[in-house]
Amino acid sequence: MQFRAVPVSGAEAHGMLTAYFTERAAGFPAEQGKYRPTFPADAAFTPPDGVFLIVDDAPSTSADGTVTDAGGTRGIGCGGIRRIDADPATGLVRYEIKHLWLTDAARGRGTGRALLVELERRAREFGAQELVLDTNASLAAAGGLYRSSGFVEIPPYNDNPNATTWYAKRLAD
Repeated sequence: MQFRAVPVSGAEAHGMLTAYFTERAAGFPAEQGKYRPTFPADAAFTPPDGVFLIVDDAPSTSADGTVTDAGGTRGIGCGGIRRIDADPATGLVRYEIKHLWLTDAARGRGTGRALLVELERRAREFGAQELVLDTNASLAAAGGLYRSSGFVEIPPYNDNPNATTWYAKRLAD
């Protein structure tokens, strides 16, 4: 797989985000009301304030180097990071992980973990000292990924109406 930075307002990112928002709306817990998506703005996802990535599934190659999937690369997921206000208690430089999503075909193959690692790597390059994210308890696999990647549950740092759980991972002491 490969990671490619794209404008978050571009057609490819918009298509991925539309698929993500549609899936979330269909599976959003009814007792929590209606899912409320917000398409992100370019400024927040432009280096060094952030980045938005598309995950490409590279064509398959055989042991002798022959391309066995001539269809080329294709987007199988997305996710981004954006700088947010410093933690008021610690002053740490914080970046938020947003819109981490994979197509059904990409799930269960380690793609989500690889994307999370890549987003963390890029956040470190931008000077992040802490990563934060919010999620919904109905996304059990996502919560498991975040916890197993060193994120710990924290009190809410935003008022996202779609979120039920907030996480942080300290990157620097």
